[in-house]
Amino acid sequence: MKVALLDDYQQVARTIADWDRLHAEVTSFPDHLGGPDDVVAALQPFDVLVAMRERTAFPADVLGRLPNLRLLVTTGPANAAIDMDAAAEHGITVAGTGGVDDNAPTVEMTWALILAVVRHVPEEEKRVRDGGWQRSLGRDLKGRRLGVVGLGGIGKPVAAIGQAFGMDVVAWSRHLDPDDARAVGVTPVTKEELFATSDVVTIHMKLSRGSRGLVGRAELDLMTENAVLINTSRGPIVDEDALLAALTEGRIGGAGLDVFGTEPLPVDSPWRSAPRTVLTPHLGYVTAETYAAMYADALEDIEAFAAGREVPRLIAGPEVATSR
Repeated sequence: MKVALLDDYQQVARTIADWDRLHAEVTSFPDHLGGPDDVVAALQPFDVLVAMRERTAFPADVLGRLPNLRLLVTTGPANAAIDMDAAAEHGITVAGTGGVDDNAPTVEMTWALILAVVRHVPEEEKRVRDGGWQRSLGRDLKGRRLGVVGLGGIGKPVAAIGQAFGMDVVAWSRHLDPDDARAVGVTPVTKEELFATSDVVTIHMKLSRGSRGLVGRAELDLMTENAVLINTSRGPIVDEDALLAALTEGRIGGAGLDVFGTEPLPVDSPWRSAPRTVLTPHLGYVTAETYAAMYADALEDIEAFAAGREVPRLIAGPEVATSR
């Protein structure tokens, strides 16, 4: 059995789980494989793939060209980048994993970005290392307004931390229950009011047809020149061209982005030189604890499959009806 560990950017997958238990040939790929043809060329020999969330896509065209693939394990409980119907059609079983707390790392990352942007941490840190001293002027969070777009499993703890900082917290989403928001001390507002009055806007929604492009030119034009936008959810929720223009023209104060429409971010991406931004490479869930839990579950999935037992975290497979 040949097993591939994909997108192992930190080159830690081989050390985090005891892959020797499989008595299999295990190969780690530390770099992103690229487009569909590159993925197929690299992965044709493998029986089992362990995908790191949605870093590598597996559409029907790719799955149909991997004749040896029998099991595809994704870290996390679901993966929108895998065509489940195509997997079933080609006899490929798809399984997932759990995690320590899939929300906590992203909540923490959100606040790392908020603080980094409003207090200019990266630029001041660089200035110290270059021999200089402080030049920027940060802003207090206490007494400011935090606008949370999506008050769910991540949005609620993000809101609670904002309250701990002494911020006035408001929220909006299409399906927000006003009573649910008020129960946690958050004021429900319209989308327009949230963008027009918030000093910090942070996005916590799943990517869907309804949320794609949710934050565009109209929403950005409502924001004040000192307001900042934080996105640790998914890149396409924000119109990236509109956001880049708003930052370049100085119409908003800044942005902290952990996600992008194309990942990894291309070398020549205009985001790499965008003003008033703090950019991180999709670190929201990337912690040692989360990786350890995910890879341990992935190993159990593979062992069960190899032994002909029921796969504990089965998502889809030849014998499982799929739906979209």
